[in-house]
Amino acid sequence: MKFLRDLLDKQKPLFQKGGKLENLYYLYEAGETFLFKPNHTAGIKGAQVKDAIDLKRMMITVVIAMIPCLLFGIYNTGHQHFLATGQTAGLWEDFGPKLLIGLELVLPIVIVSYAAGGLVEAVFAVVRKHPINEGFLVTGMLIPLVVPATLPLWQVALATVFAVVIAKEVFGGTGMNILNVAMTARAFLYFAYPAQISGDQVWTYLGDKAPVDGFSGATALAVAYNAGVEGENVTSALNTHNAAIGDSLYGFANLFIGWIPGSIGETSTLMALIGAAILIGTGVASWKIIVSGFGGAYLMGLVMNMFAVNEYMAMPAEYHWVIGGLAFGVVFMATDPVSAAQTELGKWIYGFLIGVLTVIIRVTNPAYPEGIMLAVLFMNVFAPLIDHYVVKANKNRRLQRATV
Repeated sequence: MKFLRDLLDKQKPLFQKGGKLENLYYLYEAGETFLFKPNHTAGIKGAQVKDAIDLKRMMITVVIAMIPCLLFGIYNTGHQHFLATGQTAGLWEDFGPKLLIGLELVLPIVIVSYAAGGLVEAVFAVVRKHPINEGFLVTGMLIPLVVPATLPLWQVALATVFAVVIAKEVFGGTGMNILNVAMTARAFLYFAYPAQISGDQVWTYLGDKAPVDGFSGATALAVAYNAGVEGENVTSALNTHNAAIGDSLYGFANLFIGWIPGSIGETSTLMALIGAAILIGTGVASWKIIVSGFGGAYLMGLVMNMFAVNEYMAMPAEYHWVIGGLAFGVVFMATDPVSAAQTELGKWIYGFLIGVLTVIIRVTNPAYPEGIMLAVLFMNVFAPLIDHYVVKANKNRRLQRATV
């Protein structure tokens, strides 16, 4: 490490004011502070509280929390390919080939996401002459995890550039964005290229082999919705789906663990909860948003059960936790400290409404089977309003006590 530190110090004068590469200083600064702790001081006298946390390290913690979802998604991608093409039935059979197929599909998406977004960040840093925003450390990982493994790479790049520019940079960069950047990328893909972001074959296998007879790559949400339309019990439809290649592939336990078709990182509620434990344990994410998000979805599911006019509305409320991307969205998207509510009471309200809206959108609007995307973006817009009224109510209570 000393060799690397000495090398950076030797090159630093080239990037400082008056150096040949001074216009690229913030590119140098980004690499330096990524490798070593910043040596900045507050520039004020008096006692100061110091710790090892800065924005980069906070963002890295979030990336670490997403690693379980990423690793699971890589293997599950290969597993779904083998199931769809009838090459295996056992979960851990052909472990190596499954892993290789997952890596072949997933890693390029991660690389393209970071390359495209990083290029945009670098351009804006050089033009605006400010440090590179660390927020993309998280966004660059989130975007691959919320798209299918077979999404064309050019669409990944286009969506990433669109989201970084429109959802973040036009507002001033990290810390100023109103909308969650990764969700904006997925929304862009959903409306611009719906055939690639949803459907059957794109979710499950490479397409170089024909699927087995009786196989359908429909997602669990699609199966649940179609069961409601046809008047079939939803849990029965899920348990018998793709019976030609196995029993209860969409059973509750399988849905919870995540051995199902879907976007790379969203299928496993279990992995999302492991990530939640890391985020809450390190104090990076608000447990109030996570708990209220799950609570809102469950309570809205119970309300749907009470007024059910079709089988989809009658689906057990707990299924909304494990079906689709609710768990991943609540843990990693809703807790975004920039676009979420900031007040303590506001966090409860914000998370609760995300859960409620997710279920409402899923059940009542067949055009948007995955409600978490629109629910998060919608509540991003209303988060400042929630905080405004929470603060206003606190002021009114204090004024009343003061007059007394």
